[in-house]
Amino acid sequence: MPFTLPDLPFAKHALGEFMSAETFDYHHGKHHKAYIDKANGMLGEKGLEGASLVEVIQKAKDTGDKGLFNNSAQIWNHSFFWQCLAPARSTAPSGKLKDMIDSDFGGHEALLEKLATESTNHFGSGWGWLILNNGKLEITSLHDADTPVVHGMKPLLTLDVWEHAYYIDYRNARPNYLKSVLENVINWDFVGQNLDGEGASRADQQS
Repeated sequence: MPFTLPDLPFAKHALGEFMSAETFDYHHGKHHKAYIDKANGMLGEKGLEGASLVEVIQKAKDTGDKGLFNNSAQIWNHSFFWQCLAPARSTAPSGKLKDMIDSDFGGHEALLEKLATESTNHFGSGWGWLILNNGKLEITSLHDADTPVVHGMKPLLTLDVWEHAYYIDYRNARPNYLKSVLENVINWDFVGQNLDGEGASRADQQS
C-alpha cells in the first residue's frame, strides 16, 4: 500500500484568522499531497515497497538519493507539523514541559521569542525546530526538506518556513506568520507528549 495523505487533526477552518482554510487547501491538499505522489512513484523502482516512511527517508539519505529524500522527508515534516497545530489558545505548556521551558529558556515568552528569531532568520526555505537533546530543550533550524529523523534528534515542535506556508495569509511577512502561529495555534499537548522521545514515530507511516 502506498503512502497516504494524513487527515488534518482539525477542520481546515479551525485555525481561523491565523491560518486560513484556503492555506490548508493548498498547503495540505496540494503541496503535501504532491510530495506523497512523487515519493510513491519512486518506491517501486527503489525496491522500497513495504518500508516505513522513516526507513525510506534514512535509506534515501544513506544512498544520496536527493529526489527520494526531499519528497519523503517533506511527507514526514508536514505530517508532524499538522500535529503541532491546534485551534487558537486551546492548549498551553503544562507539567514537565512547562518546567523545562522555565528551566531552559527562562519562561514561555522567552521560548517563543527564540523560536521566532531562529525561524525568521533562517535563510531560504526550511523548518524551525524545538528538539530534546540530552534531556534539555534546544532550538535549531534545518534547510529545505532536511529533517531531524536523519540526525538523531528528538523532535518536539516544528515551524514550516517555506513560503507556501504563509504567503496566502501573510504574503511575504514571515515574522508576522511566525508570531501568529507561535502565540495562538501551537498544540502544546502534542509538544509535551513528544518529551517521551518518540516524536519521530508520530509522523511515520507504513508504505
